[in-house]
Amino acid sequence: MNRGPLVVVGDLLLDEDIEGTADRLTPDAPAPVVDVTGLRRRAGGAGLAARLAAGLATDPGDEVVLVTALGADPAADAARRALGDRIRLVPLPLHGTQPVKTRVLAGGRPLVRLDRGGGTPGAPTAEALAALRSARAVLVSDYGRGTPDALRPALTAAARRVPVVWDPHPRGGPPVPGTRLATPNAREAASCAGTPQPPAGPPLRAHAERGAALAARWGAVHVAVTLGADGALLTRAGPGAPLLVPAPPVTGGDPCGAGDCFAAAATIALADGALPEEAVERAVAEAAAFVAAGGAAAVPEPDHAPATPGPAGTPARDTDRARPGHARTPDAFALARRTRARGGTVVATGGCFDLLHAGHVGLLERAARIGDCLVVCVNSDASVARLKGPGRPLTPLADRIRVLKALGSVDAVVAFDEDTPEQLLDRLRPDVWVKGGDYTPDALPETATLHRWGGQTLVLPYLDGRSTTSLTHRAARAAAGPADR
Repeated sequence: MNRGPLVVVGDLLLDEDIEGTADRLTPDAPAPVVDVTGLRRRAGGAGLAARLAAGLATDPGDEVVLVTALGADPAADAARRALGDRIRLVPLPLHGTQPVKTRVLAGGRPLVRLDRGGGTPGAPTAEALAALRSARAVLVSDYGRGTPDALRPALTAAARRVPVVWDPHPRGGPPVPGTRLATPNAREAASCAGTPQPPAGPPLRAHAERGAALAARWGAVHVAVTLGADGALLTRAGPGAPLLVPAPPVTGGDPCGAGDCFAAAATIALADGALPEEAVERAVAEAAAFVAAGGAAAVPEPDHAPATPGPAGTPARDTDRARPGHARTPDAFALARRTRARGGTVVATGGCFDLLHAGHVGLLERAARIGDCLVVCVNSDASVARLKGPGRPLTPLADRIRVLKALGSVDAVVAFDEDTPEQLLDRLRPDVWVKGGDYTPDALPETATLHRWGGQTLVLPYLDGRSTTSLTHRAARAAAGPADR
C-alpha cells in the first residue's frame, strides 16, 4: 500500500541548553552565578515535533516532512542540521532570523529562558502545497510565529481529507474547521477560551467546559486538554461526558517538549486508523514516558554521542522499564546507547508476533532476564506477507507494536522491512540476540552479523504447540464444526 507522508507544519526553533552548576550568588545582585559545563543545540518547536513523529512512526518506510519557515542566518543553519536526515525539510522563506530559545540550567534545573530572533513567513511554495496534498496525516505545531497561518487554506483543504492534529498557541490562529483533534494544554485552553482565571467549581469540570466550548468555536471534532501529570481530558462540542485519560505516575523527569510528544503520538495513532479515544490514550502514555526519560534534552541528535556513564555500580535496567508507552520514546537506538554507556547488556529478539500468545510471552520474559534492556525487532506488514503468505499478517503492525509495548518485559520495539533483521541489528548492535524454537545458533543468519562486534546468539526453548500458525489452524477447525473436521 502506498502510504503518504506524515506532514508536520509549524514554526522551527533552535533550542539551546546552557548547562552548568550554581553554588554562589553574584556580589552585586541576588542572582546565581552559573559555571558553564556544556552547551547543547537541538531542533525545537515544530522541529522537535517532527523528530518525535519520526521516532514514533510504526512503519519503517514512513516519510516525515516538515513544512516550516527557514531563515538564512547561522541559527537557521544550525536548526537545519539538527533535524538530521530522517526529516524531509520543505522550507518557506522567512523574512527575518530563525527564532532561538535558550535555557540556562544549573544542576539540571532551568533558571531562566531567553528568546530572540523571529520574522514573518513568506508565501507557500509549490512544494509545500504538494506535500500537504499528499499527506496521510498532518500535525500543526503552532508556536505563534506565523507558519500555520501562511498555509491556512491548504490546511483547511487537508482537514477534509485526512486527520489533522493541531497543537495551538495563544499567539497563533485557531485550528482550521474539521481539525480531527486539537491539543491545547490547560493554560492554553484557558487563554484561547478567554477565561484565564480559574472559575469556581471542580477543576476538571472547568477544563471540560473549556474544551467543549473550543471544539464548538473552532469546528474541531475533538479537543484534548492536556493536564500534565493528570493526563488529558478528551471533549467535543455539545452534550456528552468527557473522557479522562489518566497519566501513569512519573518520578522526576523534564516536561519540556511533552506537549509536542503528545501531539506527535496522537497524529501517528490517527494516521494508523485509531479512534480519537485510542489516540489520546496512546499519546498520554508516550508523553509520560518522554517526561520520565528526560524530555526534549534526552532526544538524541543525529550525531549524538553515547550518554555519559552514571556513577560506578549503576548499570541497572534502564528507567524506561515498567513504564507504559515507553517502547518508542526514546527510540530503541538511544536506549541501546544509554544501556551500553552504563555498562549494561543490550538484548534483542525478533519475529512477526502476529498473534501474541503464551509462547511469545514466555520467550520475552526469559530474554529480558538475560541483560539490562530488551529490544524487540518486529517484521513490518510487507515483510510478514512475504514470509507467511496470503492473508498474513492477521494483525497490522501498529497493533502488534502496541501490544508488545504493553508487556513489562519489553523496553523498546522497532520495525524492519526486510525478510531478516541483519540491517537493523547492524545499527542496533545488541550484545545478545535471542531466538526461540528448534534453531541452532550457527544456522541463524543473524549469528554472523553479531560476530562482527563480538555479540552472541542464544536459542531459548519455546512452549510446544504455541505458535500463530497452530492457533490459526485450531481456530479454523473449531469454526468448521464437528461434522466438517
